[in-house]
Amino acid sequence: MKELGRLLTAMATPFDEQGEVDYSQAKKLASALLDSGSQGVVVSGTTGESPTLTKGEKLRLFAEVKSVTGARATLVAGTGSCNTEESIGLTKEAEKAGADATLLVVPYYNKPIEEGLFWHFKSIAENTSLPCLLYNVPSRTAVNLSAECVIKLSQIDNIIGIKEASGNLDQIAKIIEGASRDFLVYSGNDSDTLPILALGGYGVVSVASHLVGNQIREMMEKFLSGKADEAAQIYRHLLPLVNALFIVSNPIPLKHALNFLGFPVGKPRLPLTEPDEKSIALIESTLKNYPIDLPIKLNSD
Repeated sequence: MKELGRLLTAMATPFDEQGEVDYSQAKKLASALLDSGSQGVVVSGTTGESPTLTKGEKLRLFAEVKSVTGARATLVAGTGSCNTEESIGLTKEAEKAGADATLLVVPYYNKPIEEGLFWHFKSIAENTSLPCLLYNVPSRTAVNLSAECVIKLSQIDNIIGIKEASGNLDQIAKIIEGASRDFLVYSGNDSDTLPILALGGYGVVSVASHLVGNQIREMMEKFLSGKADEAAQIYRHLLPLVNALFIVSNPIPLKHALNFLGFPVGKPRLPLTEPDEKSIALIESTLKNYPIDLPIKLNSD
């Protein structure tokens, strides 16, 4: 299995002025992320506005971004949904498009019980050779994937980890303690990265790494090398920026920040809109307090 990397960026999907996916800009963004600390990208996740992307747009994004990441970095394709058969189909096609792994969100809206969740993920995993990352984000799905269910799923060979965005450190600790050996637990919230590493977690699927990827990677490397105090100092410094990026629904603040900094990614697609004036003021004032790692100059050609 290809090494996924500890710092994965949940990549935004750029749109042009007509609201169409800007594939050229997506490739530039992926390249810029890899040049500023990221070891891989998640395409068509929450930050990538997956609910508003068509199947065709997703598959082309996977292929276009793969042309940039190649063997250099990991491409994780967001193929999960609330429809098991559609998730299986998209996962199969993502594998053909060159994805290195797949991200499978907990089914939303239909609110399955634990047995349904288990069979949903098991069914997808059995229909692909790709490594599968579960994605637990109950603030968006209205369903929590319990530690007990994750531990059971971790016994399936190609379910290799989870992006945990519940914010429940007790639950996350139970997963780390009880899951199969080498099961990878990624923080799904930038604000939880250091606490999850302290519990024995593996890494982060980050939003803030669009802007401060090198700094997040340095924080993790310092912690993993035993320099916990230095890691904590970086973590505390980054928290105001992280909070600003989530002042309203992700990726609204992130897209405004990238546009403001000079890396155009367009407006969010409806039903998401641009941020209100109060949020804009906070985002822009906060950005002024941080060196930006993203090489904005890559967008100039």
